[in-house]
Amino acid sequence: MGRVDNLRFCGRIALALLFATLLCSSAFGADPTVDELKARVSSASMRDRPHLCLHIAEMQMDLADKLYAADDLSKAQTALTDVVAYSEMARDYAIQSRKYQKQTEIAVRGMARRISDLVHSMPHDYQAPLREALTKLQHVRDDLLTAMFPQGGNGK
Repeated sequence: MGRVDNLRFCGRIALALLFATLLCSSAFGADPTVDELKARVSSASMRDRPHLCLHIAEMQMDLADKLYAADDLSKAQTALTDVVAYSEMARDYAIQSRKYQKQTEIAVRGMARRISDLVHSMPHDYQAPLREALTKLQHVRDDLLTAMFPQGGNGK
């Protein structure tokens, strides 16, 4: 039991260091760009990829919100495409590594809620890409929930 606790503790330290790095970089104005983060994904460890992909998806969700508010639909839809793509990648990496599935599901649920809010605030003509993105994020959540709670709930 002691070794499992040590591994959990080390995992928490690694996660805290990742968040501390992100906080420090933003505090000094050195917040990495989306393109820099995208470049890091392939070289990151499997364990860090879900967080990195989620960070990209959330940054793009913020951008999509702003672009929809500014009525810049083509750029907003490009950002929305990234939200879906990087959420799907986060799901895949979380399931592969069997780490951070719950955190990934929670983050994707939050982004789905934001997209749902956008759907309700946009004219009908603008809703189709938002609804499509929402459907895809719901599939991401379903996949994560299935991975966390296999059929029958017996963990097999």
